[in-house]
Amino acid sequence: MNHQQLTEPGAYPGLKVTLHDDGILEIVIDNQQTLNSVDQRGHQSLAGIWRDIDAAAGVRCVLIRGEGRGFSSGGDFELIEEMAADFTALTRVWKEARDLVYNVINCGKPIVSAIHGPCVGAGLAVALLSDVSIAARSARILDGHVQLGVAAGDHAAIIWPLLCGLNKAKYHLLTGEPVTGEEAERIGLVSLCVPDEELLERAWTVARKLAAGSPSAVRWTKYALNNWLRAMGPTFDASLALEFLGFTGPDIHEGLAAKREKRAPRFADDAPL
Repeated sequence: MNHQQLTEPGAYPGLKVTLHDDGILEIVIDNQQTLNSVDQRGHQSLAGIWRDIDAAAGVRCVLIRGEGRGFSSGGDFELIEEMAADFTALTRVWKEARDLVYNVINCGKPIVSAIHGPCVGAGLAVALLSDVSIAARSARILDGHVQLGVAAGDHAAIIWPLLCGLNKAKYHLLTGEPVTGEEAERIGLVSLCVPDEELLERAWTVARKLAAGSPSAVRWTKYALNNWLRAMGPTFDASLALEFLGFTGPDIHEGLAAKREKRAPRFADDAPL
């Protein structure tokens, strides 16, 4: 694949893709009406683009960010409803969710994420799996799966314990307590935290440094380090399967209704284990 195909308008719905002169590919999650939520086509784009980037000549580094007021507010309600109602849709999104994580891990090009405002769902998976994650102080990192009534799948089990330790991972994943940019840096969940006004400048500085480095040295170092994540593949696969099993149960409907009505969910007293 050549870089012209990557940057062709409409090639990746929900994403704006630009290749700059220094070989840095800028990806912008752009759905500002819903705070960069990820719909069906956007989810497909986020899952598939990394394989294409890996194969594209002329790309030396990737910088991903969100447009407007936040990085991404996660999957939109219509996509969640479709998954809960349609087995075909559920299996399609399961495959995309699996591919998203493994494709980011296996993409040879270094990835920098610039995180501000809300960062949830598939966007959060990409942000934290990036090789260098830079958060603004305004960042609000949230894995809300349990609040929605499904297990924390996506990326959580594969990387949160490695980044911030098992106890912190359990606390935030089981309670749904959000993490600020400063707290995320303190516990090791992100690489750096900077003032909001310095976020893009710092992210571009890091991206340019990576782009200027030896491609083989940078990419092979990334490959070796990511074996820590590949070793956790079975744990990730189990978490993703349990998350999607939850979309077939009753709690997802109550969790989604609570989100729509902006209230606390009232889940059933008992659940099969």
